[in-house]
Amino acid sequence: MARLVAPQQNQFSFSPLASSLSDFSGTRLQTQIQLKRKPWQPKGAFYVSASSTKKILIMGGTRFIGVFLSRLLVTEGHQVTLFTRGKAPITQQLPGESDSDFADFSSKILHLKGDRKDFDFVKSSLSAEGFDVVYDINGREANEVEPILDALPNLEQYIYCSSAGVYLKTDLPPHFETDAVDPKSRHKGKLETESLLESKGVNWTSLRPVYIYGPLNYNPVEEWFFHRLKAGRPIPVPNSGIQITQLGHVKDLAKAFVLVLGNDKASKQVFNISGEKYVTFDGLARACAKAGGFPEPEIVHYNPKEFDFGKKKAFPFRDQHFFASIEKAKSVLGWKPEFDLVQGLADSYNLDFGRGTYRKEADFETDDIILGKKLVGV
Repeated sequence: MARLVAPQQNQFSFSPLASSLSDFSGTRLQTQIQLKRKPWQPKGAFYVSASSTKKILIMGGTRFIGVFLSRLLVTEGHQVTLFTRGKAPITQQLPGESDSDFADFSSKILHLKGDRKDFDFVKSSLSAEGFDVVYDINGREANEVEPILDALPNLEQYIYCSSAGVYLKTDLPPHFETDAVDPKSRHKGKLETESLLESKGVNWTSLRPVYIYGPLNYNPVEEWFFHRLKAGRPIPVPNSGIQITQLGHVKDLAKAFVLVLGNDKASKQVFNISGEKYVTFDGLARACAKAGGFPEPEIVHYNPKEFDFGKKKAFPFRDQHFFASIEKAKSVLGWKPEFDLVQGLADSYNLDFGRGTYRKEADFETDDIILGKKLVGV
């Protein structure tokens, strides 16, 4: 039988940084940039009230979304177990987190080591332990979910992290939860998972984030811009730069995940989760500069069709309008994003990149190809 283990602490020490915040909160950008830094404080108390105490399993939980979600759930008094392969530390002290808070969290979190693709192990270990609620943060395919449902016939709720990438392209944005979906999307596995949950008759809830950002982000979203700003380089942006997109802070997403727990209004429902306002590509470059206290960036526009980057990705966003309505989550759940864009980017910068931590090294190879062609006037 699988054994639950309380992991050892993996401690780091952090010191506070300074930053400047602006009142920027969407596509409207001010041309003046304030470079004088003010003392930075984390925005708001990271706490939200939820339902009665539950025995909760998080599939994943050691990276990004799960790190913040697990802390909220433990703070609520729930018994939280992380199911992972054990390749990453189960707990790590967050930037700005006190030693006492980290010690308290680490003493309460439990770990179940295994591979979710080992379906026999999943069935035996989960049925032996029994859980009230499953948060599936890293599920990609429906066949990875079915063994979990088989192992937990008395499951009260299955809460799934889907993606707004499941929607079919539209001429009438933003995307609503009732919009057509794309069965050929690269996120089709998430669509199939939502269909499986519905067909099994379980109590499920699915959240569809757009682009997620914030401290510990393993996707090169804001980090891509911060690398170029720090290096004092121009920022290459495809085409006109007025393509509109949307970002949501990871802490706001974590709070939405807690709000659906045990919430009858969230039963068998899908919710888009992201930021309050939309932003253009050019606007995002400027917002990242403001958040990090950098001068206004030089933005270079290019036509991607004129270049062959091979397998390299020259820009971290899909080159199209891509944003979703969050009105359903606001009206049904009473959820509202706490962070506006620059505040959220400043939170990410000060708690991560600005401390010298990031997931990927800077790579300017495609930038140099673009800028080289611009310089020779080809």
